[in-house]
Amino acid sequence: MLLRAINKIKEDINVIYEKDPAANNLAEVIFCYPGLQALLLHRIAHKLAYWNVPFLPRFISYWSRIFTGIDIHPKASIGNRFFIDHGTGVVIGETAVIGDDVLIYQQVTLGGTGSAHTKRHPTVGNNVIIGAGAKVLGNITIGDNVRIGAGSVVINDVPENSTVVGVPGRVVHQTYVNSEGVLMHNRIPDPITCELNRLKYEIQELKDKIGTAQ
Repeated sequence: MLLRAINKIKEDINVIYEKDPAANNLAEVIFCYPGLQALLLHRIAHKLAYWNVPFLPRFISYWSRIFTGIDIHPKASIGNRFFIDHGTGVVIGETAVIGDDVLIYQQVTLGGTGSAHTKRHPTVGNNVIIGAGAKVLGNITIGDNVRIGAGSVVINDVPENSTVVGVPGRVVHQTYVNSEGVLMHNRIPDPITCELNRLKYEIQELKDKIGTAQ
């Protein structure tokens, strides 16, 4: 059990080197990355919550939030190689489920809807990237290999291999990722503008046809 915990910590550290070019050395990663600190504290609190230990899991998450600026409920389920980049303002709710190899940025919320004691937070698949400030709300499912653009508000299920942008979030066909699968925030399209452009071209085609008929 101890060996498995150590290996998981090594994975959590290695993924930072893989996904953040600013990570220079081990001491910097351990002491200066609030995402890693919050994740390690969450893993402890989550295990205690799994064992039905009262009070202590919430106490750990409370101090973790004060210390790191990241609020993760002890009962939230988080997979392997999870990375929170920057981290300030991240909120992950009680019944949220996060798969493996997920990357999220600052100000992301995996929030709930309603007050019933049921599954009310998102389920996030594997290899998902959620851009800065995005809000994913309710008991919805985000499929594998999904990219959610910065500032998007997602309130419906998202199929696998999709890119979501806008408020509310809309699935666009363009993936807008580089060869390494990293979301390119500066190239996220505006679905409304795309639709207006399409209508503009259709109107121009109709005008051309009317002009030819005359």
